[in-house]
Amino acid sequence: MIRVFVVDDQAMVRESFAGLLGAQEGIEVLGGAGDGIEALARIAELEARGQRPDVVLMDIRMPRLDGLETTRRLLGELSTSDDESAGNPLRVLVLTTFDLDDYVFEALRAGASGFLLKDAPAAELIAAIRVVAAGEALLAPTVTRRLISEFVRTRPAAPTARPERLAVLTNRETEVLTLVAKGLSNTEIAVELVLSEQTVKTHLNRILAKLAVRDRAQAIVLAYETGLVRPGV
Repeated sequence: MIRVFVVDDQAMVRESFAGLLGAQEGIEVLGGAGDGIEALARIAELEARGQRPDVVLMDIRMPRLDGLETTRRLLGELSTSDDESAGNPLRVLVLTTFDLDDYVFEALRAGASGFLLKDAPAAELIAAIRVVAAGEALLAPTVTRRLISEFVRTRPAAPTARPERLAVLTNRETEVLTLVAKGLSNTEIAVELVLSEQTVKTHLNRILAKLAVRDRAQAIVLAYETGLVRPGV
């Protein structure tokens, strides 16, 4: 059962999402909140009762505390919890009205596992919940392009030496991370490196564990931040 919590400052949006998701097999909606302050408090209450959500649908623009800071605090507070260490981390799926929202890059850096437009079809929202709950990142091509554009703007130069933080990776794992950061799927990476798709998944899981990153989205951010991948190359 995938447990979901909805955070949005519009009551009608929250109720609509809750009704849609609650009607799906294998999904349970634990509740909702109208802003970040309320969300942090209510999720903490659920956590205390052993009912922490698996996925939080997070609106990015809200009063009192926006989705960016809420995501940062939420994931920071839970990063050392027992559930986290057991491999069952809470994941945040950010919702926005605009695909070129100024907060895309910072939301991913804050730890969000994916980004979805509010006007996405119902089937796409349901699929996104399942993808993120399964530990995969949800990065649409427009989001990846914006992420790369941000690095073009803020990081025009990249080191030529292998970044120290990535020294824990094998050469093959570095190759896989590089292709992940360039936007290739596991299937495409398997073809590129002449590996089975399962082997690619195994390498990716090891990469995430060694680098202590939450999922594919954070791995991509790290690859660009360390200069492993340069935009346009």
